[in-house]
Amino acid sequence: MTSRLPAKARTIPAESEQYGLGRSLTATVLRLSRHAGALCFLSASVFIAMTLLEFFYFRQLSGGLPSLDMRYFGFTPDEGMAWLTALGRRGGEIILVWHYLTFDLLFPALLSLTLVSLILATGRRLKNFRVLPPQAQSIFALVLVLPYMIADYAENLAVARLLSDFLSANADSLSFASALIVAKFALLAVPVAVIMIFWLMGQKSQA
Repeated sequence: MTSRLPAKARTIPAESEQYGLGRSLTATVLRLSRHAGALCFLSASVFIAMTLLEFFYFRQLSGGLPSLDMRYFGFTPDEGMAWLTALGRRGGEIILVWHYLTFDLLFPALLSLTLVSLILATGRRLKNFRVLPPQAQSIFALVLVLPYMIADYAENLAVARLLSDFLSANADSLSFASALIVAKFALLAVPVAVIMIFWLMGQKSQA
């Protein structure tokens, strides 16, 4: 009499699932280069809308003072407090709703996607970049762009907190928001510079 043992269930290693997920993410990132033109158009459209709001509405609310996230080199606590005071509670609520909870909720992510697409599109015009494995290409682009996006959203949260709760505005919180703004623009300059270098090298190789 033979005993029948239950058949072993086939197991799929977790590593294979992670590998498949990684390949899927890589493919998604690499596909962004095909949509670089559309992403540039969308980013430019949102940026223009934000700029129009800044100059034709927000500065009227603040008595002509520029918004904090337009001050590329940061601001002093006194300058930040002067802006908040000029806005008042009503002006602060308007900017919070029409900037930080609408356009600037979308823009950092949209601009980041655009930068990744441009890095890949310009990089693939270069032989040394094309021969890299697809995963290395996508990681390279993400590593250049993600620090900017994180800093931008962190700055948005810091300024939004100041606008929603004026009592939180003090020298430390204003200095922290200023540092994040400077960091945001410094980190944004990195992928922009790489895109320009790739583009110039591509033009040189075609000449």
